[in-house]
Amino acid sequence: MDSNLLIIAVAFAALVAGALVYLFLKQRREIKAAQTKKPGSEESGGVPASQMQLQAYERLILLVDRISLPNLIQRMNQPDISAREMQGLLTHTLRQEFEHNITQQIYVSAEAWDAVRNYKEQNMLIINQIASYLPPEASGMDLNKHLLELLVQSPKASLQNIVSDALSFEAKKLM
Repeated sequence: MDSNLLIIAVAFAALVAGALVYLFLKQRREIKAAQTKKPGSEESGGVPASQMQLQAYERLILLVDRISLPNLIQRMNQPDISAREMQGLLTHTLRQEFEHNITQQIYVSAEAWDAVRNYKEQNMLIINQIASYLPPEASGMDLNKHLLELLVQSPKASLQNIVSDALSFEAKKLM
């Protein structure tokens, strides 16, 4: 695998991680200020807004887990397809999972939604970059292998834990 690709992926991951840490710290300050305010009002259906928000955070944590590269690869693994077909399958599934949960953004903070969206974009970028470095005759297994190797060689290339932790933190504020 080309070392430039690894450097690009790690640099991108570090940049996104830095942005998420900044947003996380910003949220902490906002939480302290918001703790003096009253809890959320009831929705028209009688369900407290905080309960709906909690459910949205739960769904987004599940989404983050489902779109993690190891889980995507495990669910979509088809040994007899080409790397380009596997690239298409992984990115298509990633988009579908994200779009299925897109309405959750109205219940969570803008920062939480941005973190989830950035995680999806990061995974798509990694898939597309790794696929672009493979020869045309590469198999889907080759693509999966290189994706998993990148995550093993550079565990910080994935933002899954950071995003999940940020979502959990926000959800716990509601409890």
